[in-house]
Amino acid sequence: MTLLPDFYRVEHIRSLSDNLYVAEVRLNPSHAIFDGHFPGNPVAPGVCMMQIVKELTETVEQKSLFLVRASNVKFTALINPNENPVLQFALEISYDNEGQLKVKNTTTFGETMALKLTHTYRIV
Repeated sequence: MTLLPDFYRVEHIRSLSDNLYVAEVRLNPSHAIFDGHFPGNPVAPGVCMMQIVKELTETVEQKSLFLVRASNVKFTALINPNENPVLQFALEISYDNEGQLKVKNTTTFGETMALKLTHTYRIV
């Protein structure tokens, strides 16, 4: 289930190893969220990018997740959906001693890193 229907489409998810995945996502530049964020200069909201990471992780793990902690969140470039609609999400997934799921993510378009974060999720 996606929180924002039609905000993005997953083109494909590839498994590179047991715990490393790369997903290609295409943003929808005509989504209503970009009308207000920002008019005439659309930028993907950071919280929406974090939600995509969660939803991709749920797809890979086939589990419903609840965000417990977000750390080392760094937005390093603006994502304009008209100029760069295709994004690559690298997901490194592991479990901690408490059974919580930890995801290290790097999101890029072309050679540009746009987002880097670490999330911890509880399985619900």
